[in-house]
Amino acid sequence: MDLTYKIQYHPDVKSDLKKISKIDQKKIRSAIEDKLMKDPVRFGKPLRYSLKSCRSLRVGDYRVIYRVSESTITVLVIKIGHRRDVYQD
Repeated sequence: MDLTYKIQYHPDVKSDLKKISKIDQKKIRSAIEDKLMKDPVRFGKPLRYSLKSCRSLRVGDYRVIYRVSESTITVLVIKIGHRRDVYQD
């Protein structure tokens, strides 16, 4: 049985995407739809320290920070940004 996770976006993600080129935005959206909707635990790397409850999906030089809720079968995308500064916020 294949589960399809529902994707939800934090309100701040909209402003994160405005800082990213259209080509990279398309790659990120495609990765979210292809990977996170199907198996967010397998594709994402678990984070540590203050982001312990989150996971990170690598899309080129960008990272998608998200949290998985198994009980409601949802993925909450918290932040999208360049790898050099996405973890600092």
